[in-house]
Amino acid sequence: MKINDVYTKEEFNEMTEVQNKYFLLKHSLTCPISANANEVYERFQSEANYPLYRLYVQKSQELSKHIEEEQSVKHESPQLLVFENGRAVANVSHYDITERFLQQHNRFRAPE
Repeated sequence: MKINDVYTKEEFNEMTEVQNKYFLLKHSLTCPISANANEVYERFQSEANYPLYRLYVQKSQELSKHIEEEQSVKHESPQLLVFENGRAVANVSHYDITERFLQQHNRFRAPE
């Protein structure tokens, strides 16, 4: 799946309404650790079963703060969040953003 960049609260709210599950990477354009996390995320595109989104922290500070407040998840950068049914159900930051974490959360769940 292609990574889609998100910049505004309106875009975030719309994708949350439309998507049951998705990944969101909060990426800093100036941090080498974030550059590494972004590379991991970009390599993951070809195997993703769920939509992938990316937020550039420097360009979307208002949205980043909105997510922190709405989801009660402390802001970090880089940070990878997994959303299901409008809620952040998992998140990792810095060197914990790995292919293994993405693969663990990429599995389909049987309907309940």
